[in-house]
Amino acid sequence: MSDATHRIEGIAAPLPIANLDTDQIMPKQFLHGIDKKGLARGVLWDLRFTGDGQARPGFVLNRPEYAATRILLAGPNFGCGSSREHAVWGLQQYGIQAVIASAYGEIFWSNAMNNRLLAVLLPEDQVQALMAESEAATEPLALAIDVEAMTVASPTRTLPFALGDRHRAMFLKGTDMIGASLEHRSAIEAFARRHWDAQPWVKDVAARTRARLDGRTGD
Repeated sequence: MSDATHRIEGIAAPLPIANLDTDQIMPKQFLHGIDKKGLARGVLWDLRFTGDGQARPGFVLNRPEYAATRILLAGPNFGCGSSREHAVWGLQQYGIQAVIASAYGEIFWSNAMNNRLLAVLLPEDQVQALMAESEAATEPLALAIDVEAMTVASPTRTLPFALGDRHRAMFLKGTDMIGASLEHRSAIEAFARRHWDAQPWVKDVAARTRARLDGRTGD
């Protein structure tokens, strides 16, 4: 998304599957790492590939014209199931910048928005209208999502959506939840100083206990 225009623009791939859960978005066999790297490979693995690892040519994301997909047009209750944040990270690594659906799994929605994967909520009839427009088009449907104006625009319609002030500000500033928290760093540090001044015996208690157990200090 361009910070100058606050827009997400690109091909929207229709994925009309209700209750597509996080186990399907990011299967468990791709969760062995201790960081966020290399998750794009596992995105929607069982839908993209057969059991012996052959690409399913009919699946939308395997079709050459959808190679540059940036937006998913999803079925209702997208991202239900387990709380794995890897589902969000994997979608982002795959190149997905936004999902449009009529409902989301609550934890997935929070993970997505806090990581700046835009989860747009539209009424189901409007999502279905975009699906139908995609199916009727002779080439992949291109959408433009304007975070500042809070609209989704296709070649034939412009649809408004709602976004809370906090998340809207995060997207407009180009920051995630950690970055948004660090905007209050001075206040956080001042609070910590007051807390330790009033209760010095609890400062770094875990580190001091571990040091004693390791025999590094006589405290």
